[in-house]
Amino acid sequence: MGVEGKKTKVGLALGGGAAKGLAHIGVLDVLEKENVPIDMIAGTSAGALIGALSACGRSAKEMEGIVRRWDWKQRAQMIDLSLPKSGFIVGRKVTDFLKSVIGDASFSDLKKPFACVATDIITGEEIVIDQGSVLEAVRASISLPVIFTVVKKKGRYLVDGGLVDPVPVDILKKMGTDFIIAVNVLSYLDNTRERVYIEDPAIENAPQSKEPNLFSILMKMVSISTSQVIEDSLKGVDVVIEPKVEHIGLADFHRAEESILAGGLAAIDAIQEIKSKLAALP
Repeated sequence: MGVEGKKTKVGLALGGGAAKGLAHIGVLDVLEKENVPIDMIAGTSAGALIGALSACGRSAKEMEGIVRRWDWKQRAQMIDLSLPKSGFIVGRKVTDFLKSVIGDASFSDLKKPFACVATDIITGEEIVIDQGSVLEAVRASISLPVIFTVVKKKGRYLVDGGLVDPVPVDILKKMGTDFIIAVNVLSYLDNTRERVYIEDPAIENAPQSKEPNLFSILMKMVSISTSQVIEDSLKGVDVVIEPKVEHIGLADFHRAEESILAGGLAAIDAIQEIKSKLAALP
């Protein structure tokens, strides 16, 4: 692949999506089995965590083992509530969990180049983290606004990177990749949806749902805002893998095996396209 003496650099962009993002593990499993070389990784939110583990040298099977061992139904143990100054969950227990799987690695210790994305909640700027503590970087990238307290780094107050860059493709371009595979687990905004007026008699026939709680409202808020920028994030991608995880909620971590399976199936569907395009490179 590539011109003589120059190896094609393949980059993998892993998008955000909370529980849906566990599908990345299934994608990585197929790419590993099919010997698709991944030279560098960029991740947002859930994609930052899975990307960091991969860049540390963890195999997809090892990641799946971590997920299987964790009792997601007992995930309340991960919650350490705070007085809501910048978020309801302090995140110390989440940080302890991250440390148990990532360790104290710095970016310079990683086996392949990796970067993750956070959002400066004050300025709205996209913040790319590719130096220092990997654990701190991932903690910032997964910090859902209001739910988790913000992460302060170099005078910046950082939250989930998905707000500004749900699938960090452009970061890979700046890292010097030649071929980009992107994994998106979120839905696009339906621009064809009709506007509904509350006095319209037809609204009475709308499907009834139970009243959402605060957590589900916050998760849905992030999902709606993120869906508006996904298409821009995916510009310039060589291959897009989109696992079918619409039926899995952002907080459905107990459905991890379903997410992983969906990721594997989507990767299998895309593998021939990936190999054909790589083989066709000059």
